[in-house]
Amino acid sequence: MLSIADEIDSIQATLLRALASPHRLRIVHRLGGGSLEVTELARSLGMSQAATSQHLAAMRSVGIVEARRDGRSVRYGLTDPGILAACGLMREVLVRRLSRLGDLAAGAVDDAPASDLSATGDAPAMFAASASKVGPT
Repeated sequence: MLSIADEIDSIQATLLRALASPHRLRIVHRLGGGSLEVTELARSLGMSQAATSQHLAAMRSVGIVEARRDGRSVRYGLTDPGILAACGLMREVLVRRLSRLGDLAAGAVDDAPASDLSATGDAPAMFAASASKVGPT
């Protein structure tokens, strides 16, 4: 029998799998501004209405979004503002990580001996040489 913590971990993993799509993350961020009809959401994201509906159905099945009838239309919104906050926090973590990696890469190029730099000075010669051996992609 699973403990409560194990059950919560399982539910959380299911929810995070449902968010493991760039389209779905864009939907979360867009719905953070308020509920929208599928056609409005699809148009604002440059997606087809069918694809948007499929993403919303998957997100609804795990409780990320909910549908609310508004007269003749159905509007979708986030079930909890904490979902947007959690996605925003993860994005901040990612941006900090990319910044550190960028600083590390810049430092590696700055510290490379001049003989290791390509003619442009942008990349170590060994990477430029390796790329030319591979050929066009």
